[in-house]
Amino acid sequence: MLRLSRIRFAIAVAMTLAIPVCLFGQNGKPELKPGIIVGTAIDVNGDPVPNARVQLKSSDSSDLRVVTTPESGAFEFRDVPPGAAYEITITAQDFADWNLPSMTLEPGQFKIVTGIQLRVRMALTQVHVTYDPMEVATEQLKAEEHQRVLGIVPNFYVSYEKNPAPLTAKMKFQLALKVSTDPVTAAGVFGMASIRQAADSPKYGQGWDAYGKRVGATAADGFADIMIGGAILPSLLHQDPRYFYQGTGTTGSRIRHAMFSPFVARSDSGKSMPNYSSLGGDLAAAGLSNLYFPRANRGVGLVFGNFAIGTAERIGASLAQEFIVGKFTKRGGHMQ
Repeated sequence: MLRLSRIRFAIAVAMTLAIPVCLFGQNGKPELKPGIIVGTAIDVNGDPVPNARVQLKSSDSSDLRVVTTPESGAFEFRDVPPGAAYEITITAQDFADWNLPSMTLEPGQFKIVTGIQLRVRMALTQVHVTYDPMEVATEQLKAEEHQRVLGIVPNFYVSYEKNPAPLTAKMKFQLALKVSTDPVTAAGVFGMASIRQAADSPKYGQGWDAYGKRVGATAADGFADIMIGGAILPSLLHQDPRYFYQGTGTTGSRIRHAMFSPFVARSDSGKSMPNYSSLGGDLAAAGLSNLYFPRANRGVGLVFGNFAIGTAERIGASLAQEFIVGKFTKRGGHMQ
């Protein structure tokens, strides 16, 4: 009987000594009861988000777990060691990422993650704008071909654009032919011939025959000047034949801009250079007039005299464009 009691005592002692081993573990450190983390991935409308990727990551990256939400949007992480800081990140297609940067569990804690709201990802739209000088010049030329003073007189050779695109050689010839063949231009030829008839210039005499010659000479002068100075030379020399309206700045700067325009041209690359096209067109037209003017109106002196008159007319026209004509030119559907 005494022997049995000793055996029972020994068993009780052994059990007593075993209790600290269960509480503190074999290494002598206390074992803390793990916790559970649960939550539901929902959108801003409160609807569950399925197939969302939920990542649980400890601060030292030693514990990384990932689950995917079912149709209910719910997720659960079991056996999460307490005491460490954890970060939860939720990602889902078409939604912006949701993040809980820091969370720590108590021993045995059942943690419900709240405040989860996945917002629809803002769409990033990239618009690639390309500058095509050809397209821009085409559109600007179309607008210029509709510019008319008081809606009647063509004013095609003026650019009112702040950033005008250069014209191609084809466009320069197109603009020259547009001006030359316009009905108002034809009417102007007959009107100028009538003035010359009254002034008896050139010396063709009087009568319908003389008037017809003056009509032909006036038309030839204008056509030669437009085609040579407005298309041929600008194409060969890569110069822009148009007048570029300034419209702003001091009166003095606008006067200088207008008066120097017959002598300073804009190149197709946008740089300023001597206006060989305009001056050459006036000189060529004056020289060609020797072929059909009467003998009394021929000669080198008359050629340079007509050239000087043509250049002076250009200066006057540029000043008128800058201060008067532009106000009465119909462009963009209205008068400026």
